[in-house]
Amino acid sequence: MKIADIKAFLGNYFDPVELVGADDTEITGPARIEEAGAGQVTFVANEKYYHHIARTGASLLVVGLKAPLGDAPAGTSILKVADPYTAFVFILQNFSGKRRITDSGIAASASVPSSVRLGQNVSVGEHAVIGEYCIIGDDTVIGPNTVLMDNVTIGTGCTLFPLVTCYDGTIIGDRVTIHSGTVIGADGFGFAPQKDGSYIKIPQMGIVQIGDDVEIGANTTIDRATMGATVIEKRAKIDNLVQIAHNCRIGADTVIASQAGISGSVKIGRQCIIGGQAGFAGHLEIADRISVAAKSGISKSFMEPGQAIRGVPAQLMRDQLRQEAQVRGLGEMKKRLEELEARVHELQQDAGDN
Repeated sequence: MKIADIKAFLGNYFDPVELVGADDTEITGPARIEEAGAGQVTFVANEKYYHHIARTGASLLVVGLKAPLGDAPAGTSILKVADPYTAFVFILQNFSGKRRITDSGIAASASVPSSVRLGQNVSVGEHAVIGEYCIIGDDTVIGPNTVLMDNVTIGTGCTLFPLVTCYDGTIIGDRVTIHSGTVIGADGFGFAPQKDGSYIKIPQMGIVQIGDDVEIGANTTIDRATMGATVIEKRAKIDNLVQIAHNCRIGADTVIASQAGISGSVKIGRQCIIGGQAGFAGHLEIADRISVAAKSGISKSFMEPGQAIRGVPAQLMRDQLRQEAQVRGLGEMKKRLEELEARVHELQQDAGDN
């Protein structure tokens, strides 16, 4: 694409798009600002990286409307937009090719019973196993060695990478992406304790239901409900190595980072941000637009939307940071207390001598 083409393309999403420099240079691909060279496009969105502007070798640089450009190299053209990060995402989408997962059509080694309903242009990879009475929508890709148990429903335009497992009854919406090694619909962790110290397994009779435009990373596990459904609402984004237990509900547009663990029957609202390794006790509720810092331990519900929480146990971030600062000062406080005690002791001795 020439710079003029990129400017016109971004004009579909941003107004204004301001160009400083030539518009006829051909751009062959994207690169990081530290590594970009001639013919490449890069970006800077965070002011702490502005110092790279003077040293970049890129032919095209995407920046914010207020970015300082006095040190930009003479041969670098500049596109100024309100949101350079998102603009660069659109540019990446244009340059990225569609990843090949399997050949089109049904592989010879795949197992697809006659009871399965396949939409148009469905691809099923080598050694994939499709259970009885499954429904797979148009333009969906099932990767090699993926397993769908009985009565799984998958919508249109979905991509299941190799080695995904969907247990029976799972319902997946449209344009869902599930990466390798993920297991959807395994039994929830339900066992009834007995007087003798043993446990009886509670039958897990529910399903998992995943909304449209969800993306789930590699080696994540989402357990089926005991009864009813574990629900991942539309456009949620779930990282690698996340555990979501039975009967949870994850709200629309919520993002969950790697190694977070969510216990059973937790309800997380819409547009929440869950940091890595955050842990949730069971049967809690988190309101919309709450941010949970990494490694937080959530032991109670937070019902006011828009809060930021942090720590173990988690509390409002401003309170936790204040307490953390106080803890850092304990050493100095201890020293001063010991000095005061010593002084009091001296005064008591002086009073006794008199």
